[in-house]
Parts: sequence; C-alpha cells; structure tokens
Amino acid sequence: MSTSLEKLTITPIVIKNNQLEQRLPPISVLFNPESYTISKTVNWSKKTSEQFNAPLSFFSGGDSRILSLQLFFDVTIPVNAQGQTVVLEDVRQESNKIVALTRIERDEQHPRICEMAWGNSPVGSDFPFVGMITSLTQKFSQFSRSGKPIRATLDVTFTEYLNPELDKRKTDPELTTQVIRGGATLDSITAELYHDPKRWRVIAEANGIDDPRHLQVGRTLLIPNIN
Repeated sequence: MSTSLEKLTITPIVIKNNQLEQRLPPISVLFNPESYTISKTVNWSKKTSEQFNAPLSFFSGGDSRILSLQLFFDVTIPVNAQGQTVVLEDVRQESNKIVALTRIERDEQHPRICEMAWGNSPVGSDFPFVGMITSLTQKFSQFSRSGKPIRATLDVTFTEYLNPELDKRKTDPELTTQVIRGGATLDSITAELYHDPKRWRVIAEANGIDDPRHLQVGRTLLIPNIN
C-alpha cells in the first residue's frame, strides 16, 4: 500500500464544440487544502390545488454543483517544481498558474475548463470534479525585503461544467459507467466488459481519450452497449 502523499491536481482541458480535445499537464497544489465544500441545489416547483391538503411537487431541474476550497502557497521553503526542488523568490510564480485559469483562451473563447482530482475516490464521490473557476480571491500575507509576496491564500470556487451530450449518455439505458482503478488499461477494461480487448477503441472514442496508455485513476468512463 502506497504511503506517498496524494496531491490535489487541477488539470486544464481543451474543449471545443462540447468535445474534449486535449488534457494539458496537471497543476499540483503546493499544499493540500484543509477542507473543501460541495454544494448543489435540486429544484422542485410547487403547485397548489383545492383537491389536496398540501402543494404538489414537480421536479424542475438541478443546478450545477459548486466546489469551494482554499489553497495555500508558501515559498519561504524550497518547493518541488517539475520534479526538481527549487527556491522561488515570488509566490506568484506558483499562484499565477491558478489565476491563468480565469483568463479567456483565444482559441476556445472562454476560460479553460478544469478537472480536479484528489487520490482514488469511490464511485459517485466529489472527485474527479470537472468545472470552471467562477470566483477567485487572492490574499498575499508575507513579503520579502524587496517587496515580493512569498505567501498567498487563494479562495477558489469552481462551478460544475456540464457536457450536454455526455450527460444525456449517462441517463441512456444503452450506456453504463466504469471507474478507472490503479493499474487498469483500456485493454483490460475492454476485456472485462466486452470479452474482447481489441475493442478498446469503442471506449476511447466514447470518452475522448487521445492516449490510451495514460489513464487517470478515479476518472469515470462511459461504456457503450455494443450488443
């Protein structure tokens, strides 16, 4: 059993025409958040009637999930950057990676959609969480003699991103889902579900997977019914 510390990662993804085109290198936070909150509103409309003692309730749709967390950045000690231990003079060299996710990408005409992941989560859990930053507050609390900030706290809110096509597929009886576990490959998943590892492209195409050799543990795959 691994004893290494699992870091929260934020992976920017390129989405065009509601299709996932590319996953960019993940951003690992310097320090895991001490807590996070997930909220979701489910809307029910009420209609009164003289024939009933209480209003009738009708489901009128659900709102997006909201993920809120606080990220702490401190470069008063060496940090790990791209596999190397380095000393940074300005905390914004790290915090600006998050700030960049709020800016419009010219080719996509909106800020980047992100996937947040933290360890190997059970099916139906909060992670992985796909969404976009809808609120960001930065607080710089310590400075070097040259005036550069060396500590920062970012309060970040992500609003769930919904791909209409994929959401519809999740409620389609012709489809099911499978969560990627450690050591799994598309070949092994296809062999288990379809009894034919050569049909891995069916799952790859349904989930927009460009590189079948690198699967993210904890991600939920859509599994089409091929019978």
